[in-house]
Amino acid sequence: MSADTIFALSSGRPPAAVSIIRVSGPLARAAGKQLGRSLPEPREAALRVLRRADGDVLDEALVLRFDGPASSTGEDVVEFQCHGGRAIVDAILAELASLDGLRQAEPGEFTRRAFENGRIDLTEAEGLADLLEAETESQRKAALAIAEGGLRRQVEAWQGRVLELSARAEVAIDYVDEEDVGADPRLVADCATLVEELTTWIDRPRIEPLRDGIRVVVAGPPNAGKSSLINAIAGEDRAIVTDVPGTTRDHLEIPLSIAGVPIVLTDTAGLRDTSETVERIGVERARALTKGADILVWMGDQGESPAVERLVRIHGRCDLPDRGHAPDGWLRVSSVTGEGIKELLGCIGKLARSVLPSEGAIPLNRRQATHIEQVRDALAQISSSDVVLAAEHLRIARGALDRLTGRAGVEDLLDALFGRFCLGK
Repeated sequence: MSADTIFALSSGRPPAAVSIIRVSGPLARAAGKQLGRSLPEPREAALRVLRRADGDVLDEALVLRFDGPASSTGEDVVEFQCHGGRAIVDAILAELASLDGLRQAEPGEFTRRAFENGRIDLTEAEGLADLLEAETESQRKAALAIAEGGLRRQVEAWQGRVLELSARAEVAIDYVDEEDVGADPRLVADCATLVEELTTWIDRPRIEPLRDGIRVVVAGPPNAGKSSLINAIAGEDRAIVTDVPGTTRDHLEIPLSIAGVPIVLTDTAGLRDTSETVERIGVERARALTKGADILVWMGDQGESPAVERLVRIHGRCDLPDRGHAPDGWLRVSSVTGEGIKELLGCIGKLARSVLPSEGAIPLNRRQATHIEQVRDALAQISSSDVVLAAEHLRIARGALDRLTGRAGVEDLLDALFGRFCLGK
């Protein structure tokens, strides 16, 4: 348990109909009694008049009490659900700050205490951080699956299997004659089965494109209509449009959501050879963005389209008399009339979903995938030739699983992770 007792506003900033102020730590109940004069029974709500130490009324609030370890932080917790006016919230926070042993919580400190007290593991904390930042339905669903313990339960199952395999290896070491120390074939086969299962998880699409947005890059030569298309998709004038070649000198990023899928729509400088210093830098950046795009929307000539995995070829300005016919496989689009925009968005959405985790699947982030790869690689080295070596590889696998859940070796990660949380989390 942490020695300090912390408090913070855990709901949105006032004014609001109701605000929630949370207190957690060994002095939480004492603080609740100081303000409310008495507390309800654990996990029950009761109406209390909150008062200052001198007896002045602060507010009439609903008070809830959660005794540790059966609370969100694993500590004693008291919540005040008060009226959401700024003056009321400020007055209650000021009164809590005046009490000995209480201090304002740091960002993410409530969640960090939940982690340190074993109420959640590191994967659930990462899922909660993503959930708080979710802006689309797809992001919400994926983050919620992890925040609610979907990955934790899977990792616990792996830990149980690896522990059982380790026990079998240790038994073999204890009871097999030294002249014939060899792992039984079932141990090796069971490790191989787990390796296959872990590999299917490693091969899943990562959560980063879902969390950060699918990068959709619009590229092509100067004056191809890229900026006009960007504005048509965004529904507002975000990119500068002129008839002068080279107007776009640097890339422009616009976060959007298409059918619930987050994308980052990127306008780029026209691709051409140029001696002008600033434009040349923009062209170099455009080439790099084109190569790194999740989806490339190409607005150049037929023979110039890059060979990328997910490519949409645009026959732009199709409203012009000499642009009526589109080559096979190219999409007719006009930023002026809007023709083809709906079809283009549908095509982008379909390609974007192919990059994302499937519906209902639990996606991994890079850190999680790295530790699962370490488990897989350790198990893959187990053979029937040496049971002592097999036991060592299983020990390495257990350590990687502990790092995955935050039980070991993650101190350098925690400050950055919990710093993503707001003050009341």
